[in-house]
Amino acid sequence: TNLAQTKNQIAILLGINPEDLPPFATAPIPQADAMMNTGIPADLLRRRPDIRRAERQLAAQTAQIGVATAAQYPDFSLAGSIGLASLASGNLFTAGAKTFSIGSNAAWTLFDAGRIHQNIEIQNALQAQALAQYESTVLTAFGEVENALISYAREQERRAALTRAVAAAQSAQALAQSQYAAGLIDFQSVLDTQRSLLTLQDLLTTSEAAVSTSLIQLYKALGGGWVANPPAADLTSSSEITP
Repeated sequence: TNLAQTKNQIAILLGINPEDLPPFATAPIPQADAMMNTGIPADLLRRRPDIRRAERQLAAQTAQIGVATAAQYPDFSLAGSIGLASLASGNLFTAGAKTFSIGSNAAWTLFDAGRIHQNIEIQNALQAQALAQYESTVLTAFGEVENALISYAREQERRAALTRAVAAAQSAQALAQSQYAAGLIDFQSVLDTQRSLLTLQDLLTTSEAAVSTSLIQLYKALGGGWVANPPAADLTSSSEITP
């Protein structure tokens, strides 16, 4: 049932019918690479779409404050023209026929000062709201990454413990077989060691799948997984979004 649901979800993402999907090939559970012990650089979180979106919104709203503030000052413009003028067509291209004019203009919304100041306050409030949203998004991302790291580390420890337990159970099962062959124990004892070994092997398989699943969740929380030397993100520097 879960496999059929997964196929349907993949088909929806691809925009095709589930029947058109190629058959899923069976394969062993992929082994997750060991994570580095130096921690997760904060810059990796900037690859998350939600953080990039919040950062862009904050930068855009910060720019709106500058636009609103600029409306307080006069708007100056400079205009000019150059040409030729003469009463006789024969003198049109002589030096005395050249004409030019230049002038300036200033516009100042002096009587809209109240509206301008109110707009500045509105833009400042919107910028504060965008900053709060950005901080909330970053904190949420850090929490998701931290939880994913904890889950991944714990499952790795559990897998390591189960690996040791399976090895010990295999040794116990082999010893029980030898003792049974020598007539030292009954076959029920052999069955008990086999049952214990199979149970531990089943738990180990489940743990290996959980390690891969928790690593996928960590990659998702990071917005793309771990890269040893991630490329520099083409994002606006923090100075542009400083209130």
